[in-house]
Amino acid sequence: MAFVTLATNDNYARGAMVLGQSLQNHNTTRKLVALVGPHVAEQDALRSIFDEVRVVDVMDSGDVAHLSLMKRPDLGVTFTKLHCWTLTQYSKCVFMDADTLVLSNIDELFEREELSAAPDPGWPDCFNSGVFVFTPSNETHEKLLGFCSENGSFDGGDQGVLNSFFNTWATADISKHLPFIYNLSSIAIYSYLPAFKQYGHDAKVVHFLGKVKPWHHSYDAQRGEVRGQSPDSCQLHPDYLLMWWQLYSTSVLPLLQRAYGDTPFNTGYTEVDDDNVSQEQPASVTPPPQKFSSEERKQRWEAGQMDYMGDDSFANIERKLDSFLK
Repeated sequence: MAFVTLATNDNYARGAMVLGQSLQNHNTTRKLVALVGPHVAEQDALRSIFDEVRVVDVMDSGDVAHLSLMKRPDLGVTFTKLHCWTLTQYSKCVFMDADTLVLSNIDELFEREELSAAPDPGWPDCFNSGVFVFTPSNETHEKLLGFCSENGSFDGGDQGVLNSFFNTWATADISKHLPFIYNLSSIAIYSYLPAFKQYGHDAKVVHFLGKVKPWHHSYDAQRGEVRGQSPDSCQLHPDYLLMWWQLYSTSVLPLLQRAYGDTPFNTGYTEVDDDNVSQEQPASVTPPPQKFSSEERKQRWEAGQMDYMGDDSFANIERKLDSFLK
């Protein structure tokens, strides 16, 4: 049995190393496997954490229309995730995206059956494919590839394919619905903050969903502060973001320095082009926040246009909520 992750470029490889180290820190008894694209340079450092590092071809859905609709063209290569079904030397696996972080031991997930996953915060009748339990099988792998070829993906990425292929997840067997604490979206914290305050302390896995990832920032180790935040990045809960960087700084960076020398890793804000190649961009300067009336703020919330840097920041929302709960 094994935990499996995927890295298609060097930034995701560093995310994978933080994930692998977090699994080790919480005393997993399972093997750790990393699938990597052929252009990932940091395979030696990955082998310091993972029991197996396997180079796989990067599969692209080529579904430009759907990927443009999602404004996430980088998701095309996540079809590479389907390679995980070829790991037939393992009787059962748990796949975890490289932008997840483990907060406690989760070996109990191996008691679940294929396909077990947590609801997606955007459409709860779909599961989120960032964490799922599966049974490796060459037959299933061939069926998935055939399904992709014939049907494509309704969202242009692996999540659309997997939800269409395992299309009874929402209705057939509630035991295959993982509790949300196994795939806590940092975005969902904002959409239902009272629930996070009630249940968040039980979280076992945090998932940094969205375009901005922890590695798109920099870290001041002396001050213990994360820097380089943009308006988009405020959807990343500050405590989890700091936790990610502390783990990277103390456990992963020394491995990289031993393998490749003292190369800095302070990226600022990162844009991703259609080929999933990261282009470094300076962090943008945030303009002064515009003030809105209560009715205007409500309308902006309903339209998904929250002011994460100002009135709608996590600290302000939490403070307001605490005033009601006292």
